Amino acid sequence: MTNAIDFYFDFSSPYGYFAADAIEAEAARAGRPCRWVPILLGPAFKASGNQLLIEQPLKGAYSRHDWDRLARLTGIPYAFPDPFPVASVAAARVFWWLDASDGAGAKVFARAIFAGYFAHGRNIGDKAVVAAIADECGHDRAAALAAMDDPAWKAKCRDETEAAIGRGVFGSPFFIIDDEPFWGSDRLPMVRRWLETGGW
Repeated sequence: MTNAIDFYFDFSSPYGYFAADAIEAEAARAGRPCRWVPILLGPAFKASGNQLLIEQPLKGAYSRHDWDRLARLTGIPYAFPDPFPVASVAAARVFWWLDASDGAGAKVFARAIFAGYFAHGRNIGDKAVVAAIADECGHDRAAALAAMDDPAWKAKCRDETEAAIGRGVFGSPFFIIDDEPFWGSDRLPMVRRWLETGGW
């Protein structure tokens, strides 16, 4: 089977950050493409009745401990960013703008956004920071800024988020493999087994 793995995430999601390279590795292992789909968790939370993990009693403190622990386990550079969370809409729009003509380049940009925020503390809620990261990835800064306010990429970002919710996506990261949903980076071992066996 060569159907793509759909990887849904919000750029302000620590678990999405930790899962990004891992899901690409699982896709490569299985000989499948991996489609990256940045979404906005706000509408997804509204649809599901969920709330920000960091704001939930007990769970918020646990999550911060878990993110630090995941960083130590994986060796992925990480420092809890301030501010947290931030609006990721500008980064998502630039991703879709890039993806329309350069899918590989869009993924390079996405990784740079993730690392910028979670490894280097850059505020990706700031349009100027997002444009600077795009520039560092070899894209035109002014064009990236324009894409953030372009109605076409606003619509694309909204449509992809709504389509994700329509498929049952409610968190980040969220993987869909042959219409089978998996929520959370802790489901990656199950994802591997599913890809190896074709499901059960």
